[in-house]
Amino acid sequence: MAIVTIPAEVRQIKDVLEIKTFLGICNIEYDIWPLEDRVDPAAPAEDILTAYTPEIDILKEKGGFVTADVIDVYPDTPNLGEMLNKFKKEHTHTEDEVRFILQGSGVFHINPVDGPVFGIEVWSGDMISVPLGTRHWFDLCTERRIRAIRLFQDQTGWTPHYLANAVHDGYEPLCLGPKYLKSSDGATS
Repeated sequence: MAIVTIPAEVRQIKDVLEIKTFLGICNIEYDIWPLEDRVDPAAPAEDILTAYTPEIDILKEKGGFVTADVIDVYPDTPNLGEMLNKFKKEHTHTEDEVRFILQGSGVFHINPVDGPVFGIEVWSGDMISVPLGTRHWFDLCTERRIRAIRLFQDQTGWTPHYLANAVHDGYEPLCLGPKYLKSSDGATS
């Protein structure tokens, strides 16, 4: 489950319903999809896409998406630094950015026009849809690992439109993750 962090308010949101409500104010869709009971998250991309066909088809119909794929990033992915530099600068897109996280974790930072910057840490099981035109950037967490289903409205994919007066340099990725949420007795807080 995601964690929303609002640094200017020294506040975190960990409850699913509160997260959905908070993100909904910015028209960001958030949901939790099933994982292991559906397909092994490490399965080949074709098997992943087949297993999630019902969810993908709903998103395609609702959002006008025409294609879906699986991105698989490891710490030793060739040119990983160049790839990450493209995403970790504040930008917008001309289409929605939809991701369903299968493995690993990352942080979407959102810079709303009329509110404080906040981060959404996502990991396995989280589905997020960031609407077109939303000012945002993305960082991988420390393990530099993510595997996700991506949907696109244009078969060529999207191009980031970088912003003047971007604020991304003032924010660090906050990757707390499930391990952080475990108390000393092993229970999740």
